[in-house]
Amino acid sequence: MFEVAIVTITAALVFYSTAVLWEKITGLLRGRHLLLFWLGLICDTTGTSLMGQIAGGIFRFNFHGITGILAILLMLIHVVWATVVHASKKPEPKIKFRKYSIFVWALWLIPYLSGMIFGMTVHH
Repeated sequence: MFEVAIVTITAALVFYSTAVLWEKITGLLRGRHLLLFWLGLICDTTGTSLMGQIAGGIFRFNFHGITGILAILLMLIHVVWATVVHASKKPEPKIKFRKYSIFVWALWLIPYLSGMIFGMTVHH
């Protein structure tokens, strides 16, 4: 189960990073970006749930645990907002949206990296 969790969380990194960077390069939120945002959220939530089960299902009130929960909540808000912005069909909100994407992505990287570092020190 540990390997599946790692693959799933890494897939979240690939999907989410690709969506954010591709959106930044193109300068506009598009449907394919939205799909990648949703896939990133699904993979991150799945991987985090699996890691929680491995850790005994107990939320850890530490840096990684708190930033991890905040990151998933921010991703959820981000994806829902992206869905609303994309559905509006107005170009201005789609252009402004990408500034928030970079911010959420950068915050999301904090628990991703802390989990990777913590995982390496605990499991090896």
